[in-house]
This record gives sequence, structure tokens and C-alpha cells, in this order.
Amino acid sequence: MSYLLQLLFVACLGAAGFIIYKRAMRIRQNILLGRAEDRTDQPEKRRQNMILIAFGQKKMFEKPIVGLLHLLVYVGFIIINAEVLEILLDGIFGTHRLFAPFLGGTYQYLINFFEFLAVGVLVACAIFLVRRNVLSIGRLHSAELTKWPLLDANLILTSEIVLMTALLTMNAADSVLQERGVAHYTVVGTFAFSGFLKPIFMNWSDTALVAYERVAWWFHILGILGFAIYVTYSKHLHIFLAFPNTYFARLNARGEISNMPAVTHEVKSMLGLPVPETAPEVGRFGAKDVNDLTWKNLLDAYTCTECGRCTASCPANMTGKKLSPRKVMMDTRDRLEEVGNSLEKGGQGLEDGKSLYGDYITAEELWACTSCNACAEACPVNINPLDIIVELRRYMAMEESNAPASWNAMFSNVENNMAPWKFSPSDRANWLDKINNA
Repeated sequence: MSYLLQLLFVACLGAAGFIIYKRAMRIRQNILLGRAEDRTDQPEKRRQNMILIAFGQKKMFEKPIVGLLHLLVYVGFIIINAEVLEILLDGIFGTHRLFAPFLGGTYQYLINFFEFLAVGVLVACAIFLVRRNVLSIGRLHSAELTKWPLLDANLILTSEIVLMTALLTMNAADSVLQERGVAHYTVVGTFAFSGFLKPIFMNWSDTALVAYERVAWWFHILGILGFAIYVTYSKHLHIFLAFPNTYFARLNARGEISNMPAVTHEVKSMLGLPVPETAPEVGRFGAKDVNDLTWKNLLDAYTCTECGRCTASCPANMTGKKLSPRKVMMDTRDRLEEVGNSLEKGGQGLEDGKSLYGDYITAEELWACTSCNACAEACPVNINPLDIIVELRRYMAMEESNAPASWNAMFSNVENNMAPWKFSPSDRANWLDKINNA
């Protein structure tokens, strides 16, 4: 029976690994639908950003209490998985608490530390559930956070509470079995937090305790594997993607908008400035669909935590306009998923008659943006929604000539007068005469 359980465990582990691998490859292929862009400069500065922002949660601590709770959940999630390594090896080799004999007294201190983190994760997730569902926090109750996005957040928090509860009750039942001298249960002593749960199991029979401990063990490890699969379809993918996303984030000033190489080449040619002999190929001015964006824009979309800090800080959104930077990122990811799923099934992919602009994000949303970069500044994982907004607006203005009348007048003045104002360049310094004659 033991060998059959080991085989079953290895089969579950292999199946989960295969599903996660396939999903990871699908996400990678989706991201690579974007245009190429070099983000490999200044590697040392990029590493510092990744350590401070992704691992150190630097931006989260602008609100200290929320930042501390989030850090507790994040660090707890990472470190508790060190205990999962032992559970995995126990499942493969049919052992129980494999590391205990090698670590001696240190083992109990480690499990106590893991339990401290488990309780911290449990408490923090309970607080986050209350904040999300009971308290009236505006950014957690906006129009785009309904149905699946709302359910997704609650599912993750509830799952973590259930998994941590399974871990603590498993250790409590294990401790009782140790004291009774039941075979195969290595004596390592009572643990700091699960010890408070031992009275629940004191009157249980040995058979019932072993059954519960085994069920909790299987539930915990299968729950972890299921969680790992689920995360690849969830906004909580940022747990993993925050690291590459912060590493490859832009290092130049946020307010700097990059020029289009083809347009730059044309302007330099008109001004008689030196340019390469071969002009950059123009596929499309700006972006209409996800393949017109860069791979980094698409990585941003998959990394979005849906926390809403970008939308909460957006001045356009504050004044009641339809623009929500969070929705822009969610729409980009949804369109990318739609295209990727279609390609995977041999469908039309990008040729399905839909596009990111128009079918997902409207002109009204895009023109509402003031380009102030408040959204990029607020994002805890260095996502820049403005990059996507600018590219979509470029498409509207340059491909469709769909810009506000005031903008078109400004464009015409810049083209003819080399300034946004409607007067001759030779008259630009006339205001000085008034000062000199005053």
C-alpha cells in the first residue's frame, strides 16, 4: 500500500509539473507576440530595483500597516515552501519528517518559525478578506473588479487560510501521535503554535489521528500543487513575475516618451541631419492590438496585481472619467489570453476581427489620460500603463486621424509654425518689444 501511495504521489507531482510547464510556455509565447525591445542595459541598477521593489516590497511600505501585512504573506509564502520540500521528499521516498534526524534540535526551531509565519499568513489573509469585502475601500470596489476578478482575489485569500489551517492541524495531530509512541512518527516535540490545537485531538483514537494527519498531509501538499497551477491563471502570477518585471522596468525618467524610430528618421532627413542609409521599417504607427505593443508591455499586463493603486491615483479617474489604468492592464491581459488560447487551438489568433483598441479599450478612455505618470509612480511592481496608452493614442492620431479638434489644430501649428501657437515663428519674440518699450 505504501508503494502505491508513493506512486500516486509521484504521479500527482508529475502531472502538476507538466500542467505548470505547459502554462508557463503558453504565457511566454503570448508575451513574445510583442515587439522586440532591448532592456538589458545597466544590469547592476536593474538588480538593485528587483531586490528593493520585488523582494523588499519597497513601494508597499508607503502605507506601513498594509505593507507589513503584505510582506508577511509574501515572505511566509516563500519560506513556508521550504517545509514543502520536506513534504515532497517524504511523499517520494515514503518517509516521515525526513530532515528531523539530520537537523536534531534545530528542526523544532525551524518548524516553530514556519508555524509563526503560517499564523501570520492566516491572520493577514483574514484581515485582507475583511478589507476587500466589508470595508468601503474605493479601489477594491470599482467597475472592473466584478465577477471573476472579485472571485479570484477571495479564492486566493481563502485558499491560503485553508492551507495554513491544514498545516497547523496536521502538526498538532502529529505531536499527539508522537507522544503516544505510534510507529513511524518521529519524536521531535510539540511545536509552538500547533501545540495550542493539541487539546482538540487528545480524545481521538490512534486510528482516527493517523487518518486525520494523513488526510491533512495529502490535502496540504495537493493544495500547494493546485495553488501553483491556479496561480498561473490568476492575478497572483505577480508572485513570480514581479521579479523579471522590476528587473526589466524602464530606468529613464518616467515622463520621457520614446520617439518612433521611423518618424525620427523622417524628421532628421527633412532637417538635413545625418541618418542611416536604411530607414526603419514602418509596420504600424502606434498600437492597435497586442502584437503592436512591446514584449515588456505584455509582461506588465501579466504582472498586474489588480491592486488599483494606479487607478486610485489617476486624476482623470478621480474626476469621474472612464479611464482606469488598472482596466487598461486587465484588458491587455484579457486580449492577450484570448489571442493565445486561439493560437493554441489552431484558431485565427490576431485575425479574429477584434483588437485591443476598440473592442477592449475605447477612445474615450484613452483621450482622458493626462500623461501625468501618477499610475506608473503608484504601481508597487513598476508597471507602466502609460506606455500602452501612448501607443494606442499614437495609432488613433496617426493611423485614423482620430484626435480631438484642439489637438489637430496644435499638430497643424507645430508642423507649419514649429510651435503649438497659430502665429509666424518670426513673431515669436514680439512680446520682448512690449517689455522693452514699457
